[in-house]
Amino acid sequence: MPENTNENGTLPKLMDLVVFDILRGSECAECRKELLAEDFLFMEGGRPLCLMCADLDHLAYLPRGDTALTRRARKYSSLSAVVVRFSRARKRYERQGVLVEEAALDRAEEECVADAADRFSKRERASRRRVEQDRDLAVRMTEAILALYPVCPPAEARAIAVHTSHRGSGRVGRTAAGRALETEALNAAVIAAVRHRHTRYDQLLMHGYSRRDARDAVHEAINHVLERWRSDGQSPEHLVIDIGPLR
Repeated sequence: MPENTNENGTLPKLMDLVVFDILRGSECAECRKELLAEDFLFMEGGRPLCLMCADLDHLAYLPRGDTALTRRARKYSSLSAVVVRFSRARKRYERQGVLVEEAALDRAEEECVADAADRFSKRERASRRRVEQDRDLAVRMTEAILALYPVCPPAEARAIAVHTSHRGSGRVGRTAAGRALETEALNAAVIAAVRHRHTRYDQLLMHGYSRRDARDAVHEAINHVLERWRSDGQSPEHLVIDIGPLR
């Protein structure tokens, strides 16, 4: 039985081969070829190999960016590898593209050209669906904010809802709690908006205050605005609380 087969004679689960787009020079452990920055390198048993010695030099490089093309090319390629590069800024390896067989890439490109119009139409429909979903969420969130803060100016409530529910923002409105219109999440969104729009919080940060000290300094001002929005009928649409001179 081959060394890499399971007890039942089947091959193990497929795993991605990884090729490194290197940032600094190295040397192939077998042929001693010099590898320069931005060359591709494969690690085998802790040894760096050039693609020729790793038996991967016949593969074509497909940069990231076209999901459909990449998916199809990998599907049709009997051998493929993921290309990664280390990001010094993010301190992690990030995918740059894939290596696939040229015939597989050619077939994938032909299919992508053939159904490009259909895929574009599907993307357009999906985009419109997302826009409608986001618009509906913002409307429902605006109504929920006004239920909690009846005196909040409607335009401001809507601005808070649109801001916090923006897709891909990572803000509280995009969390499961936010989309479920839970009170705690909505309060967090309103407080964040008040902090930035109705206090000197941003100015304090610009004057060197730590985030914690700046928040402590504007805490009472935020509560004052929230209390007015809850009950007294005087719309503080342009209210800015004076917390004293900056030091």
